[in-house]
Amino acid sequence: MNAEIVPEPPDTPQPRPQSLLLAFFGNHVLEQGPQAVYSGSIITVLGRAGVGEQAVRSTLTRMVNRNLLQRQRQGRRMYFGLTPLATQILHDGGHRVWETGAVNDDWDGSWTLLGFSLPESWQRQRHDLRSQLGWSGFGPLYSGLWIAPGRVDVSAVVAELGLSAHVKIFHALADGATDIDLMIRDTWDLASIAARYEDFHSRWEAWRAGPDDDAVVTRLRLVSEWLDIIRTDPRLPVRHLPADWPAHEAETTFHRVATETEVPARRMAAALLETTPL
Repeated sequence: MNAEIVPEPPDTPQPRPQSLLLAFFGNHVLEQGPQAVYSGSIITVLGRAGVGEQAVRSTLTRMVNRNLLQRQRQGRRMYFGLTPLATQILHDGGHRVWETGAVNDDWDGSWTLLGFSLPESWQRQRHDLRSQLGWSGFGPLYSGLWIAPGRVDVSAVVAELGLSAHVKIFHALADGATDIDLMIRDTWDLASIAARYEDFHSRWEAWRAGPDDDAVVTRLRLVSEWLDIIRTDPRLPVRHLPADWPAHEAETTFHRVATETEVPARRMAAALLETTPL
């Protein structure tokens, strides 16, 4: 990888192996049709990204157990392909990364409110619901009342968790007496969200492809880092955010590096990956 971004600053977390694996399949498998990739190819690519073989193997096993990947054996070789669930997750993530954008400058003034009441013993269900709501752009207005800008359809998410009977969803406009700026500051940690955008921009803005650049690894790290950031961003209406909100600048940097690495990464992956029809 280009020396301009390696080594990374010590306060920059190493992307989780699962994040890199999802970026790997999203970049090099998703649009190629139903394909499975030889485990040795996966180990080679992630090894170049700094993930050890044992960590890759254990992550592949966990992803199979979570119904994100499926195994396919050919002789003594094991191949891994996407499940329908993982395919949907990657399509949703791709839409958020490449089409939706990080800056919400066309908000129509509406909100989606979701109220829930779960038995005290349902700790796991409560955690799963909150995690899914956070990914869908919601924040906790109160403990059992979450809110998101715009009209957000989370009925399928709630149904998949088996919680439809415990959840009520409304679409509404705020009354004029409501201080939306204050509500946003109280509901979401704006400083934390902004800091992640600023950190991403400061590390990647100076990146330029060099003769020894590993385009596959660069792109894997870029996409996995960006997706991790926007997962924590509810896309709040820009008119209610600080004037120096850093999402636009970071997104411009992301798209520049993504564009510059797209073709080289595709060529390198074609030479590195051994695949078979799924």
